[in-house]
Amino acid sequence: MNDLSSKRFGMVIDLNSCVGCQTCTIACKHSNDTPPGVQWRRVIDVELGTFPNVERLFMVTGCQHCAEPSCVPVCPTGATKQRADGLVTMDYDLCIGCGYCAVACPYQARNIAHEQKWYYGQPTAQETQVAHADRVGVANKCTFCVEHVDSGLAYGLTPGVDPEATPACANACIATAIHFGDFNDPDSNVSRLTSEDNSVQMHAELGNDPQVKYLYGLPNSMPGRERTTDDVDELALQDPANALVGKVQKFWDMRAAMNFILGGMSTGLIITAWLAYLLGGISEGALVGVNVVAGAGMAMGLFFVFLEIARKLRFLNVLLRPQTSWMTRETYVVALFYPTLLLDLLWPVGILHLLLVIEAAAFLYCQARILPAGKGIPAWRAPLMPWMLIATGLLEGAGLLAISATLHPAMHSVAPLAAGMGGALAVINAILWRNYFTNAASNGIGPMPRNVLAAINLPLRLIGHALPLLGFAAFLGLWPTQPLVTTLAGLGAVAGGIMWKVTVITKASHQQGFALSKVPQRGSGTRAAPVRMGTAA
Repeated sequence: MNDLSSKRFGMVIDLNSCVGCQTCTIACKHSNDTPPGVQWRRVIDVELGTFPNVERLFMVTGCQHCAEPSCVPVCPTGATKQRADGLVTMDYDLCIGCGYCAVACPYQARNIAHEQKWYYGQPTAQETQVAHADRVGVANKCTFCVEHVDSGLAYGLTPGVDPEATPACANACIATAIHFGDFNDPDSNVSRLTSEDNSVQMHAELGNDPQVKYLYGLPNSMPGRERTTDDVDELALQDPANALVGKVQKFWDMRAAMNFILGGMSTGLIITAWLAYLLGGISEGALVGVNVVAGAGMAMGLFFVFLEIARKLRFLNVLLRPQTSWMTRETYVVALFYPTLLLDLLWPVGILHLLLVIEAAAFLYCQARILPAGKGIPAWRAPLMPWMLIATGLLEGAGLLAISATLHPAMHSVAPLAAGMGGALAVINAILWRNYFTNAASNGIGPMPRNVLAAINLPLRLIGHALPLLGFAAFLGLWPTQPLVTTLAGLGAVAGGIMWKVTVITKASHQQGFALSKVPQRGSGTRAAPVRMGTAA
């Protein structure tokens, strides 16, 4: 039995050698029987510079099998796993198709095929034989042909040297640009190539430590050049046709947004109502009623999550297989919340009120951590994102409390407190939004999502921040306290929160694009093929 813990398998891709023939792509599709529209190995045609100083390279992409993969900790069922040798694998029988791993991946390496597709509309005899029903509705990706690696190791073969133990793309490459091997073995082909040549990782700044390393110059004495400002063309990065530009993710849509909207405002309502209760603004009976309404709102948000997942009958896997994912933690909080809510309804006492608030706060905190863990979406991983989600949820809750104060006689007394809390929270939200928006570029958010955020900047400030401040002014006696003022303040708080969440989750959620910190220097010379094949020169 091989000791996988002593190995660290990975790839070295020579950008100077790749000719863009797409043979690796075809070999991957043939070996792994991927359906139409699904490519685990892609080759991107990239042009850099402006005429006449133009450089062209072919960037081979796919799963990077990171040493610190962001897809593994977010998986709520443990379907995405990392082996002792570093390979990141999939258990299709556990996956629920939630897409969390897909938004967490900075390398656009995940696919979800929601239905079985055929190349000619109707399945051919061959397609029927090789179709993988277990991959429908679940996340799938490059596995480095792990079945070849394992079978080769079992027979004493060396991955990267013996074709039977080597991924299909490396075997098929006509230019020997793709190399596979054990980075922990100093004598392996990949170790030698990265020690002799300059190599670079894609988006190394994100801390994933991808185990796909690119050669950009040949050899160390002839290094590739550093990227220049000419390589980072803001106009080019606003072109959806640019292969380097990250596209808007399609894994989470309005259903996911509705979960964040309803979950955030419902938990915010529970927390702000409890604070109002402590300050004498509402009665205990009114507090219990608010909690029930908020619980119904949370349930509706969770139902949208249920609609989002592709393999709905597997949702219990989240509960039955405890993981470190924030989605898993959110699920366990929910499992505690609703029994507490029932007890609070039947037996309303202070300790249950407090316990319910703690669970609501825990739910809101888990929600606030879900988006930032989606590391593949620059707009989500910004440092202020969790605080913005928490503050927005509380503001929405205060807004709902203010609206209810004008609609229900039992809630009239809470109007001043709700308006005051909403105004104070509006100030906090305005400060957070300003810092997030003004620092978007420095936080790695590209020009396309920044344009989307800019489109809501003024409406959000006016509706989501300025209107709630009317209520705060009324609370301080600077504005007449009238039902209309309170209602407008509450509606502004809720509408602003909805506007921001829909925009961030569904419109500004561009995936991380492709980029290398250094690019090849053309005409720097060639290396002997025998050395590249990992044999003696």
